[in-house]
Amino acid sequence: MRFSLMGTALMSDDPAGAARWFTEHFGFQVGIDIGWYVNTQHPDHPAMALDFVDRAHDSLPEALRGRLVEGTLLGFVVEDVDAEERRLRTAGVDIVLPLATEPWGQRRFQLRGPDGVVVEVLQMVTPDPAWMAANGYA
Repeated sequence: MRFSLMGTALMSDDPAGAARWFTEHFGFQVGIDIGWYVNTQHPDHPAMALDFVDRAHDSLPEALRGRLVEGTLLGFVVEDVDAEERRLRTAGVDIVLPLATEPWGQRRFQLRGPDGVVVEVLQMVTPDPAWMAANGYA
């Protein structure tokens, strides 16, 4: 399959507010805002869209209307996770998993985004060779 855009749509109580949070903290830009639907894209990644839909809107299937976002984690790979953690902590975001270096090759932290979404910010680092060997990744 070939596609020209990869997008994620999140149901929200306040689509404009959720979009604003991602524009403020991650540099997304609003492309379309028709109230019940807001489209954002990041200027450095135009083939990726992050959309917000009013969770009660009739454009959603009946089975999804009114439901909260559950089990959704958005990940952003960055060049300097320590700098991003300092920037976001200073901005007052709710960090739910503190900065940690994982033996499988990630340095990461997680924060609470709007509407129950968890955002993970991570940097790839050199994995721990002993951990990799012990877990079958020789």
